[in-house]
Amino acid sequence: MKRTTILYGSILAVTVVIVALASLRPIRVLPRIAPAPGFALTDQDGNRLTSDDLRGSIVLFDFTYLSCQEPCNRTTATMREVQEQLAAEPEDDPPVRLVTISFDPERDSVEALKAAAEAAGADPTRWTFATGDPDLMKLIVGRGFNVFYEQKPDGSFRFDPTLVLVDGWGVVRAEYRVGPPRAEHIVNDIRIVANEARKSRGPARLAYEATHLFVCRTR
Repeated sequence: MKRTTILYGSILAVTVVIVALASLRPIRVLPRIAPAPGFALTDQDGNRLTSDDLRGSIVLFDFTYLSCQEPCNRTTATMREVQEQLAAEPEDDPPVRLVTISFDPERDSVEALKAAAEAAGADPTRWTFATGDPDLMKLIVGRGFNVFYEQKPDGSFRFDPTLVLVDGWGVVRAEYRVGPPRAEHIVNDIRIVANEARKSRGPARLAYEATHLFVCRTR
């Protein structure tokens, strides 16, 4: 019993020290909002793209349909600016990917996706355009990513322009819904998530978990 008490006391002491150090050097985290959905899509080269393929990468998702003009032009421009800023970053650890998902697969063919990617200036090593099974898109985009869209009688869509940031563990960390945010804001959020992925190991993980607990309680 005495040894157990000493052991738990030591663990508590170490935890207190870690949290105290964290308070002296504040740790920044983004909240863990919800698990991102699993999916299997087809990209602009006709290749299969799954949620498992993206594990370990920080991913910024955009949702659109290719015949859309406004507000899609603005969100595409934001994605392009994020791509340009990421290209200038000194580190890519963990890697960062951009994925634009079309929820209009019946019209947005592989060829159309490829043309749209080229028109957007997408770096194929960084930014992927993809779509999927028409019967599953509502489940993936609407329910999984919580992005509203519905097709109107004229074939266009009414939808909620949204960008979603997902970490390497497949957890949603940020949602950008009120107009396209500044690319600088998104890249800063990506830096925060990347920094956590690099540093929240070993004893430091306790400090990050304590910070997440505090963030959850204050939301």
